Amino acid sequence: MKGKHQGVQKRLLEVNPSALYMPCACHSLNLALSDMAHSCVRAVSFFGIVQRIYALFSGSSKRWKILLDNVPELTLKFVSNTRWESRIKSVKAIRFQAPQLRVALSALYDSCDSDAKLKSEAESLYNALGSFEFLLGMIIWYEILFVINKVSKKLQSKSMCIDTTIVQVEGIMSYFEKFRVDGFLSCMDIAKNIALDMDVEPTLPTKRRIIRKRHFDETNEEDEQNQSPEEVFRFEYFLMVVDMAIASLKSRFEQLKTFESIFGFLFDSKKLKSLDEKELRECCITFHSTYTSDVDLNDLYSELKVLQSTLPNKLLSATEILEFVKSADCYPNASIAYRIFLTVPVTVASAERSFSKLKLIKTYLRSSMSEERLNGLAMLSIEKELLENIDVDDISNDFASQNARRSHFL
Repeated sequence: MKGKHQGVQKRLLEVNPSALYMPCACHSLNLALSDMAHSCVRAVSFFGIVQRIYALFSGSSKRWKILLDNVPELTLKFVSNTRWESRIKSVKAIRFQAPQLRVALSALYDSCDSDAKLKSEAESLYNALGSFEFLLGMIIWYEILFVINKVSKKLQSKSMCIDTTIVQVEGIMSYFEKFRVDGFLSCMDIAKNIALDMDVEPTLPTKRRIIRKRHFDETNEEDEQNQSPEEVFRFEYFLMVVDMAIASLKSRFEQLKTFESIFGFLFDSKKLKSLDEKELRECCITFHSTYTSDVDLNDLYSELKVLQSTLPNKLLSATEILEFVKSADCYPNASIAYRIFLTVPVTVASAERSFSKLKLIKTYLRSSMSEERLNGLAMLSIEKELLENIDVDDISNDFASQNARRSHFL
């Protein structure tokens, strides 16, 4: 099936180079989060403070010991520049341990009397953690990163298909639309509770108003309305981040709509059975226009009409329908259509894990490893779950029985 699909891809790309192009869903989600983090200066400053806290304590074992003595549970993490969804670990350590972390900064400030630069950095970060603006931004980013990280982990599943990806993306879009309406007030309440526990004044800094001379043609109606600090923070920080999230997700996952128009009628048995003859014909025409040389239009339409009446009444996924078609062995065009649908790559996360394994296997101590041995160890490491279910004793016995060196003489 893999060779068949590769041949389909090659022929299709010669006719229409963009027909099978689907950006990796995990990378698109990662880039959307990157757009959010760079949407305003305050967001960039927030992650800068998070990274400075980690860099300060990780700079020496003595400082790290001070951190562990005061913050025993969650450990500070490095702010990744590539895997943006992994920043949830960096923010989580501060989100649930902000009071303890502030105590650790105070202890570090008291222990570094001889180093003025280190003392100044500890004092600066101590004051930053005591800022209600930072605490509110911390709660907002934790809520955003938590949801995106969960969806990202779901998209990295080996069994992920286009229909499930569309459901996940639409779900996270609806979450941000709802979060835009009532998320700010809930984050504000949580931040105020944390601020009170830390003896921090739960108020945002007031922006200084610039008084300028009014020209002769200006009226009082043209004066800017005075906004509270909470409203300024909401418009200049919260809404900018959330609106960027919604816009970036829509633009980066727009290609999914094209694939939904091609494969939508194959998602499950309920969708297939809900189509009348005219709608089914239109779906087959759309599919055939993309995969002209792989399926016959009339045969595909006829096979799917029969499938509508022969499929069980229970809800079947695309994988289960393919198994049903293969067992029947009389729906060749429908089988090709479902195989193409199920082999369209939604994400390349599984393939990229092999590159991550290589740096763990081929270290500087194994620099002279042969290619055959490297391939074998990489395969064992990548297929670790399958390897754990293999009985090593049975393999050893089979190997010993096939390679017996003793010769029996009569």
